[in-house]
Amino acid sequence: MNHEPKIAKRRGAKGNGAATRDREVWSVTPSDPHFPAGLANTPPFAGEATLYGLGDQRLLKRTCVGLICSVQCPGSVVIKTFDAIRELRDAGVIVAGGFHSPMEQECLEFLLRGEQPVLVCPAKGLSRPRLPAAWREAIDAGQLLLVTPFDDSVRRTTKVQAQTRNQFVAALATAVLIPHASPGGKAEEIAREVVAAGKPLFTFADDENQNLHPLGARPFDLGAFMSYTGE
Repeated sequence: MNHEPKIAKRRGAKGNGAATRDREVWSVTPSDPHFPAGLANTPPFAGEATLYGLGDQRLLKRTCVGLICSVQCPGSVVIKTFDAIRELRDAGVIVAGGFHSPMEQECLEFLLRGEQPVLVCPAKGLSRPRLPAAWREAIDAGQLLLVTPFDDSVRRTTKVQAQTRNQFVAALATAVLIPHASPGGKAEEIAREVVAAGKPLFTFADDENQNLHPLGARPFDLGAFMSYTGE
């Protein structure tokens, strides 16, 4: 992707300077000090890639973990996922994700009840975003960052863009949690890429995840997972 930096100003709801700045869409390129180091050598985000964001730009330099899950998630995995997300939230871990699948959306609700930052990565540009009130408040508080590799010309989410977005989430993260990946599906493909890149991959010990463990996924354990979140 070879995009020129673009800035689209938006008005902050609180009417103060900090809120106004946090409601402006900004952009960073690999030469910018805020560009995430993990993306520098990760295709297709290395080289001339431009990232667009809404929120506190400094959060790009914070250590985060990735959350990616298939659209269909078995009930036994749902319960384990909620427990894990609560643990990560209470431990102050920064989680990045697309938060598009039903499971991911519910996880985001849990995460926003905490005080730790959250990174939401849309699979499209940030032109005229319709943000829930809770998101606007979290952005103004420096808790929520929207960041995407897609510019304003990308206004709809496609399956290809969703997969690129999940690759982006995995590239940002120091470790990735995949609660469930449907066999042969897109999340399983991401799991293979994560392991091939030498990045820690975690899932839950569950009969529904028998396809992930042979790939190299480790059973989720908060202590082991936390060892990859130190800043």
